[in-house]
Amino acid sequence: VQLQASGGGLVQPGGSLRLPCAASGSIFRLNNMAWYRQAPGKQRELVARITRGYNTNYADPMKGRVAISRDNAMKTVYLQMTSLKPEDTAVYYCRADPPRGPPQGYWGQGTLVTVSS
Repeated sequence: VQLQASGGGLVQPGGSLRLPCAASGSIFRLNNMAWYRQAPGKQRELVARITRGYNTNYADPMKGRVAISRDNAMKTVYLQMTSLKPEDTAVYYCRADPPRGPPQGYWGQGTLVTVSS
């Protein structure tokens, strides 16, 4: 499974970004997908998850400010982020968990989001 995250960049506080993550090498519609982030000096943490059945859940740090979605035809998962804060600055990674895949899942290379004025 190969994952390509993109869409990161510099955004002002209060701004928005949408991060796409394109997948290949698996039957995408069967994957559970997730976005994680890792801020400098901190551990990687879950941001949002979407199952193959389109069930979603969100972790506290960004709950209410993010929305995860998927387009199975495009084999892409999206993270829409709004009301961004400087503390949201991090590298954002997407993760794929196909059926009977490894417990650690598959990871993309990450995309850097910097929230600063």
